[in-house]
Amino acid sequence: MAAPKKGRGPSGGQGRPGRALALILIAMVALTGGMFLSGHTTPRLGIDLAGGTSITLEAQNQPGKPNAINPTNMDTAVGIIERRVNGLGVSEAEVQTQGDRNIIVNIPKGTNSKQAQEQVGTTAQLYFRPVLTVAASGPEQPAPTGTATPTPSGSATPSGEASSPKPDDKGEEATGSEATPSASATTQGRAVTGGLKKAPTPTPTDSGEPKPSGTPEASPSADPATAKLQEEFAKLDCTDPEQRTNAGKNALPTDSIVACGSNVPGSYEKYVLGPAEVSGSDVDDAEGAIDQQTGEWIVSMEFTSAGAKKFQTITSRLSQQQPPMNQFAIVLDGEVVSAPSVRTALSKNAQISGSFDQESAADLGNILSYGALPLTFEEVSVTTVTAALGSEQLKGGLIAGAIGLALVVIYLVAYYRGLAFIALLSLLVSGVLTYTIMSLLGPAIGFALNLPAVCGAIVAIGITADSFIVYFERVRDEIREGRTLRPAIERAWPRARRTILVSDFVSFLAAAVLFLVTVGKVQGFAFTLGLTTLLDVVVVFLFTKPLMTLMGRTKFFSHGGPWSGLDPKRLGAQPPLRRSRRVSASTEPKEA
Repeated sequence: MAAPKKGRGPSGGQGRPGRALALILIAMVALTGGMFLSGHTTPRLGIDLAGGTSITLEAQNQPGKPNAINPTNMDTAVGIIERRVNGLGVSEAEVQTQGDRNIIVNIPKGTNSKQAQEQVGTTAQLYFRPVLTVAASGPEQPAPTGTATPTPSGSATPSGEASSPKPDDKGEEATGSEATPSASATTQGRAVTGGLKKAPTPTPTDSGEPKPSGTPEASPSADPATAKLQEEFAKLDCTDPEQRTNAGKNALPTDSIVACGSNVPGSYEKYVLGPAEVSGSDVDDAEGAIDQQTGEWIVSMEFTSAGAKKFQTITSRLSQQQPPMNQFAIVLDGEVVSAPSVRTALSKNAQISGSFDQESAADLGNILSYGALPLTFEEVSVTTVTAALGSEQLKGGLIAGAIGLALVVIYLVAYYRGLAFIALLSLLVSGVLTYTIMSLLGPAIGFALNLPAVCGAIVAIGITADSFIVYFERVRDEIREGRTLRPAIERAWPRARRTILVSDFVSFLAAAVLFLVTVGKVQGFAFTLGLTTLLDVVVVFLFTKPLMTLMGRTKFFSHGGPWSGLDPKRLGAQPPLRRSRRVSASTEPKEA
């Protein structure tokens, strides 16, 4: 008995279509279940459909830089602000210039617009300044557990020292296991003066101890600028929002300043800070992450080559000082966002560890990564955008999509008859997958459905229908050549599969290029088009082809009735070609 010939098995899983159908059914159930379990049963809408917040920023002239407001710096600022907003998980945010000095930031509803507004509004330059002195300014709060101390990146044992002195119940500032007397506004005169004597290299006070309580007096060696700084420090009340906002504003990087900061909600600290020694542009990258050894949230920083040298210089000097003069303040728009202490010299990489949670670590990492702007901005207006206009446009778009879908259905039923049932089921499966994935992508990556994205989904109906038509026509061609339905289904699949893959690849490539080279709403169109194109491949391979195989085994389709769409007579099928033997006539001579 001859052994069977080796070769490829039936293409498309002819013998086991049920497995593919079961797989896509499981995927649909899992996605739908995940959608309901997450509580996000509808796609998140963009600002043009759901409304949101619109922030107008106006570029301000900087001291010593009269020509800083130019198209190049404005475009740079737009890119940085866009990255900062998107760094918070706010997708589909629009950041664009208006005129020659305004930037408009549109944040969709449903995102943390307040958090985004706070970071967008603080768009001045970022600086690292040495701390000369610090004092509580506002209601005292219990110091939170944990610390915030820079440690060398990759260090096996973070130093665990304290940062940002926090007033405790006894009016003392805790830094690790050490404690120093409270730096109140009435006892820091000598600290301020001593710190400024050799600025930007701060040194401890002569005695190393704060002056007894009383009105601070300037040292005889202190210049008028030092006396003025002392006076500003004594008068500064960080619980006053206006004073908190104006402290240190519009100061030059080479100036010593007073500034406010807050480590605990409702509690504020006021600082005297030396000239800036590292700028935000020296930070190459920063991000919040979990320390694999301690399981705590940290902020990891990486500096540029030039920034690493500056940072090593300042940390080497600060590590030799006593608290609070061993701290450096991270200052954004004149406000201290963090003031970690230094116990060892650092260079290119550093970590800030302490009482961070995921949100606070991500916020600080975002500020460090995208804080440096070439211009300073003032928040001119914050308005709420209604979705009235977008709703009308969405309504019109949905009506147009429904009309287009109805025309596709009418065409399929009129031309393909019974095959239209397979096409409509495939469109339904594609619609369910698209809807559930878009609903889950909202909370997962911040995807927001805007009007161009809706247009992309409508265009995808035609792409998906085109794939069905390609396969159906290949099957009908095989029937026209005289084959029965089941062999026709399997012989048609390899050729149809190649055509579908090439067509979808071109569509996906166009969507990918469009997504990479555009910004704003056009990216929503490109993203939706690319997503639906990928789903078209999944549906055709795991649903349409297996379902077609199963339908080919039924009487309705296999007998080729008039309403099946596969009637050989209506298709003009030719009878199957068969080889026949020709018996040649005998040429033997007849007998006489």
